[in-house]
Amino acid sequence: MRHRSLLLITTALTTGALTLTACGSRGDGNKNGEGKTTVVIGLDAPTTGELSALGLGIRNSAQLAVDIANKNNEVKGVTFKLQALDDKALPNVGQQNATKLAGNKDVLGIVGPLNSGVAQSMQQVSKQNNLTLISPANTTPDLTQGPDWKKNKRVRQFPTYFRTATTDEVQGAFDGQYAWEKVKAKKAYVIDDQKTYGVGLASSFKDQFAKLGGKIVGTEHVSPDDRDFKAVVSKVKSAKPDLVFYGGEYPASGPLSQQLKDGGVTVPLMGGDGMYSADYIKLNKKAQGDYASSVGKPVEQLPSAKKYIADYKAAGFKEPYEAYGGSTYDSTWALIQAVKNVVEANNGKLPDDARKKVTEAMNKVTFDGVTGKVAFDKYGDTTNTMITAYQVEKGDWAARFSAPFKEFDKS
Repeated sequence: MRHRSLLLITTALTTGALTLTACGSRGDGNKNGEGKTTVVIGLDAPTTGELSALGLGIRNSAQLAVDIANKNNEVKGVTFKLQALDDKALPNVGQQNATKLAGNKDVLGIVGPLNSGVAQSMQQVSKQNNLTLISPANTTPDLTQGPDWKKNKRVRQFPTYFRTATTDEVQGAFDGQYAWEKVKAKKAYVIDDQKTYGVGLASSFKDQFAKLGGKIVGTEHVSPDDRDFKAVVSKVKSAKPDLVFYGGEYPASGPLSQQLKDGGVTVPLMGGDGMYSADYIKLNKKAQGDYASSVGKPVEQLPSAKKYIADYKAAGFKEPYEAYGGSTYDSTWALIQAVKNVVEANNGKLPDDARKKVTEAMNKVTFDGVTGKVAFDKYGDTTNTMITAYQVEKGDWAARFSAPFKEFDKS
């Protein structure tokens, strides 16, 4: 995912302003009471506000990975510590958080953020400080492949950025194909919230749906803060679609779906991972039959996730792990494995240029994670393109279909 409108980094934020002296020589690092070196993993996510359900699941899952690593002495001579900061889903706050974390020489990587728009504000800070930034949720292709990826001019602009979530290019196309081949929709009305994530997802859906023969009978742009959709309902009703697609997040899509049905639009609403949350159903008394896709397979269906689920429950977190719990654990574990590789290659100690070495090691990290095989391609994108379609059934999300997009089953 995702989202909030892109906050442009002004020319006042020069390279010198973004580069912090604290990331210089480490020596033996910060020794704790056990004689081990403390490595801090930063975390940036919205842990307050409307998207906090997702953000808290991210924070808790990162904490679980850190706790498991310490318990098992995953990296000899190293104790991990999580420093979690709340970005409130705002790009400027995410940038401030990245700058703060970069200023701590013990921080060797940041897990997050949730929102693609927030990531855009953090990437330059990450790059200038040789600080790995790995998101379990960002899906906008531009983040890894540059603004001209649609023209097949893919260029990696930020060598410090990685993600364990597949892109909107994959997810939106999956949604378009699922709507046409599985839902059997022939006409779709497409709405987006004008944010980085929502616009990209809706665009990919439209392209794939139309390519397969579907008809786009109308489009509309709304504000992510809108909660009154009477005007939109009237337009959608007149267009008589078989399905409404929404590019955006659950705080708006929940009310939108209910108002559509109250207004006589009885077809399902479909969206991406920004909709896939239990809170979507809480906000929408008429969610029954609606669809959402999310990256990966449901962790409950993965043998690889059984231990994660058991450990999460045993840890006693008050909040559920939500959509990005498994991918967050894998993101955090990827950082831990990169640190492990760097330490082992340097005779059991962190080198002076630990941040640079960790970023280099991230490109080669590979392991069997909670969500499946974890590895990264030349852009920093996950090599796992699995997507799952869900449908609301009896007050819960039920998994309907999972497949890597390139291997979509057309039967």
